[in-house]
Amino acid sequence: MERFYKRKEPQFLEKNDDASKQKDKSGSKRDDDCGKKQKNDDVGTMRENDVEVNLLNLPMDPGLRHPISYYNVNIQDQVRRQYLQNGPCQPKTHNFPLRHFGKQSRRFNSSWFDKYGNWLEYSIAKDAAFCLCCYLFKPEIGEQAGGESFTKHGFTNWKKPKRLRVHVGCSNSVHNDAWRSCQDLMKQEQHIQTMYSRHSNQTRSEYRARLQASIDCVRFLLRQGLAFRGHDESEESSNRGNFLELLKFLADHNEDIKAVTLENAPSFFKVTCPDTQKDIVSACAIETTNAIIREMGDAFFSILVDESRDVSIKEQMAIVLRYVNISGQVVERFIGIEQVGSTTAQSLKEAIDRIFSRHGLSMSRVRGQGYDGASNMQGEFNGLKTIILRENECAYYIHCFAHQLQLALIVVAKNHIQIESFFAIIANVVNVVGASSKRCDALREKHAEEVVKALNLRDLSSGQGLNQETTLKRCGDIRWGSHYNTLLSIINMFSAVISVLEMIIDDGPKSGQRGEAKNLLELMLSFNFVFCLHLMRNILGATDELSQALQRKDQDIVNAMNLVRLCKLQLQTMRQSGWNSLIDEVTFFCAKHDIDMPNMDDMFVDRGRSRRKAQEITNLHRYRVELYYAVLDMQLQELNSRFNETNTELLLCLACLSPNDLFSAFNKQKLLRLAQLYPNEFSTIDIMALEIQLDTYILDMRTSGEFSELKDIGDLAKRMVETKRHNVYPLVYLLITLALTLPVATASVERAFSAMNILKNQLRNRMGEQWMNDSLVVYIEKDLFNNIDNEVVMQRYQCMKIRKGQL
Repeated sequence: MERFYKRKEPQFLEKNDDASKQKDKSGSKRDDDCGKKQKNDDVGTMRENDVEVNLLNLPMDPGLRHPISYYNVNIQDQVRRQYLQNGPCQPKTHNFPLRHFGKQSRRFNSSWFDKYGNWLEYSIAKDAAFCLCCYLFKPEIGEQAGGESFTKHGFTNWKKPKRLRVHVGCSNSVHNDAWRSCQDLMKQEQHIQTMYSRHSNQTRSEYRARLQASIDCVRFLLRQGLAFRGHDESEESSNRGNFLELLKFLADHNEDIKAVTLENAPSFFKVTCPDTQKDIVSACAIETTNAIIREMGDAFFSILVDESRDVSIKEQMAIVLRYVNISGQVVERFIGIEQVGSTTAQSLKEAIDRIFSRHGLSMSRVRGQGYDGASNMQGEFNGLKTIILRENECAYYIHCFAHQLQLALIVVAKNHIQIESFFAIIANVVNVVGASSKRCDALREKHAEEVVKALNLRDLSSGQGLNQETTLKRCGDIRWGSHYNTLLSIINMFSAVISVLEMIIDDGPKSGQRGEAKNLLELMLSFNFVFCLHLMRNILGATDELSQALQRKDQDIVNAMNLVRLCKLQLQTMRQSGWNSLIDEVTFFCAKHDIDMPNMDDMFVDRGRSRRKAQEITNLHRYRVELYYAVLDMQLQELNSRFNETNTELLLCLACLSPNDLFSAFNKQKLLRLAQLYPNEFSTIDIMALEIQLDTYILDMRTSGEFSELKDIGDLAKRMVETKRHNVYPLVYLLITLALTLPVATASVERAFSAMNILKNQLRNRMGEQWMNDSLVVYIEKDLFNNIDNEVVMQRYQCMKIRKGQL
């Protein structure tokens, strides 16, 4: 599969694998336990002459690289070796721009990569060609060494491709001298360090066993999100940290491991020092990321981006990729987190470019963007979505559906005076009842008594996982579904909350809390509170199902639009015929808790207002018209306003792909229009072919029993792959994958930030950026990491040590 930066081994590195194997056979001199401890926490980071270099984050684009002379002479070979391991920068899938040469226009030809694949590179930033070998080893003596066209400025004369062959020159040319220098650098048997690394077979076997044991310990700690280091790691310490303690536990239960690890290992060869731990974690993260890139292949993808502060008050930006794999399944994968100095759109774009460059991704392959509603993200003039759209017009922006839904709920909670007052009471109840551990214990005890009583009366059913100990949940404007969960906990623990408030009134301190508890008790035992409680429970319950569905990783945009439509329909049905059922619920609840029910035909008395100025209305008008209808109308209006994407041309066309009801939404003209919205994928000829292909496709789908029960386009894509129809209808399948690629919600990014708070907590608030990124990648994508063999991690680790010159 072709990627943006194809990290292949060039031909002049063909002997590198053999050299590595010879290296393993001859043993290794020593690892980083020799006492040379790096001061920087980041893996592969060195500080030479006040120039900090992270070997894992070297710029891949040749137009953005520093000259080799920029680096300290002591680390130049390590930088060269890193670039040679990565291979030439060859974005074969990039959309190369045209250059004008008089009346003619020419562009870079990707077939040149096949002809000069060992050294030819292309810079997207400069739209120019470069030579990797000459960049690494060409002497800086100006025109005497052939000029700087392929090293500094870049070659751009596309109408004269023969210059590429001229650049290679004869056998004694500068280019071929540089090529031979690259070959010599990668032949580890020629290094002086290798001359001192001849050990016996027993030594190599023991080293391998130690490394295997360390990798096993790292695997366990990464999967569980646990810390590695201990406060005191000396041999006399009773707790040397999770890594060393786990290794000791492993050694105590395996005599073969015990014989070669810890105190039985050479002091310079233990494979346990902090730098070794970080190198192993980095190797795990690299292999996990490579597995993601391989899984994605050359598929189009969308980006989900958000930023958040970590425990060290550093602004972090997380990126998740959404794509369709070869099985037709929608996948969302976390690829990294990047610290940003500011949250401006330009800063975020630069951070995205750095991550793309690091992992060999191309902005030209992006077909969707998913963010929240912040102005720096969705600004029409200078927002992140606009900056990316200027670079790639097919990277369509979708505002996170789950975020829009939460905003719609918050508007109702804040704009309707009665509902705003109701949620203020809820917040005060949670604060007062949960103000101390004594009150929380009393709340749990009272609730447990109520549960036992209900079980004895058979009002509750018993079973595994039912009737668990719980407490009041606090709602927040930015926590999806939190308002609904808070109301459920209030209803479930209503009697216990009342009992705790009565306890505070009787036994509380004389500091004003008794008066506050008395006011809250009176409000909670009112019909108005109970009515609002059940009204909002029903409304938020209808939207909570939508919120949970939108947060699924494999949710597609077409099904999401359908779910929004169903949610609106449910609320509309509730408005038309839900009044009687709501009153029945409220009446039953009031009778259960001895709350007075007003007569609906009596005149309504508004507490806190003068009766002379109050409008004379009945209780029925008050609760049915001014509360029930008004709140539902406001909620429906807000949903219609927030989810305006359902009226855009793109999403209206996407809806025609739905297989529901035997493809009843199929519309040939709209699907052809959808193809026109992706001009880079569908040429004029392709659209003509698609028009004919759609006729055969819809006839096949409607007459085939294999596709008759499908409900969404995600199932359609998987079924087409299973039945090989994606090869029969490639253009239609491309439309389906483009639709599935569009993001729905940024839930995966929010989960990444939750994981970040687990890994980088108050006790680990000094984690380095690279260390945190590597740990997060493995922790979040542990399903991929579990399939990576230890042998692969060991090979990556050895390559990293070679690049550092430590093997």
